[in-house]
Amino acid sequence: MSPRAPQVPCFGLAAAVVLADQLSKAWALQHLGRGPWRGWLPGLLDLELLYNRGAAFSLFSGAGGLLALISLLVALGLGLWILGQRQMNLVQIAGTGLLLGGTIGNGLDRWRLGAVVDFLALVPVRFPVFNLADMAINLAVICFLFDLLNRRGSQQP
Repeated sequence: MSPRAPQVPCFGLAAAVVLADQLSKAWALQHLGRGPWRGWLPGLLDLELLYNRGAAFSLFSGAGGLLALISLLVALGLGLWILGQRQMNLVQIAGTGLLLGGTIGNGLDRWRLGAVVDFLALVPVRFPVFNLADMAINLAVICFLFDLLNRRGSQQP
């Protein structure tokens, strides 16, 4: 699939990600303030409210203002790049929309709260607590890798 106007699905997916992310964080802020929900999905997922004042894996914890500015610049740059695209395949649309939505979702937290709201905790493995915007960004990376590998495979004789 190669839509002639990839902007609509890209921005639509980004808006859906931002909406789901911000609604889930609002729910977490309202319901998880009294402590974690252990065994929410037994053996898989607990809910635990944390504020990440840094980037991924709490890197750059003291640079909240800089990270907020970077989020804004990345979202603006990505939005402008999307507007300039004439054609994109479905995987590219998905990756770009997910990345933009995740960037905006976490960026809104940084601007409003000075930290990103995280609340999803994997149980089977020791992994940093995360949120839906983080999931969208990671899914975007998977889409881009898939697209890259697919292009490489199609270039070989």
